[in-house]
Amino acid sequence: MRGEVLHYEEDQGFGFITGADGNRYTFTRENLRRQTAMPNGTVVEFQTSGGQARDVFSIAGQTTASPTVAAGMNAAPAPVGTAPTARAPQARHFGRSSESATAEPSDLWGYFWRGLTRNYFNFAGRARRKEYWGYCLFWVVCLLIIGGIGIFTDIEMGNFDTDASAVVTVGLCGTFLLATLLPGLGMTVRRLHDIGLSGWLYLLILIPSIGSLIILVFALIPTQARENQWGPVPAGVSI
Repeated sequence: MRGEVLHYEEDQGFGFITGADGNRYTFTRENLRRQTAMPNGTVVEFQTSGGQARDVFSIAGQTTASPTVAAGMNAAPAPVGTAPTARAPQARHFGRSSESATAEPSDLWGYFWRGLTRNYFNFAGRARRKEYWGYCLFWVVCLLIIGGIGIFTDIEMGNFDTDASAVVTVGLCGTFLLATLLPGLGMTVRRLHDIGLSGWLYLLILIPSIGSLIILVFALIPTQARENQWGPVPAGVSI
């Protein structure tokens, strides 16, 4: 679908597009085909998904004008002596290129894999409950599998009968925990953002006994059904 950028907040990484169908769509920095500034009035093509624009890219320089610009071109000339009407801002090309935005995962494994790859060090934006618990589910499954492999290897090597004990199990599990520390932390921070809370509240987990319980309660709270300072409502959430 074709449309125009109504507003884009570069610092926060989200904005709005007015589509040719007259509806308004939200988009984030991750939805841009090329990562750059988006001036107001930029003519773009995009795909729609639940009120959100995806795979957004500029069509500046093409011969077809946007609905607003086309209307201005077809309008009759203003009478002599009258002030000219304001014209729509000129669309400009995007700047530096970046990777194309990926689609929303279709299953829980997709959320886990995206957390370990694209969002490995992402502490910005929002994460819906499905994304958070999908990540947690497969994190536990992977930990159990790795722990099982370690125990089997220690048994076969006879480590439980020596001073080495469960050295392989501890090594494998410890490596997995260290490797997933940052993506897990980022996922929890984004989950807090999704309910309108600061990510610094994750430090409550340091409170003995009740800290983990507080974070668990936060993770169960439904998505805040409106745009907040950390971004628009995540795709797929019914408002």
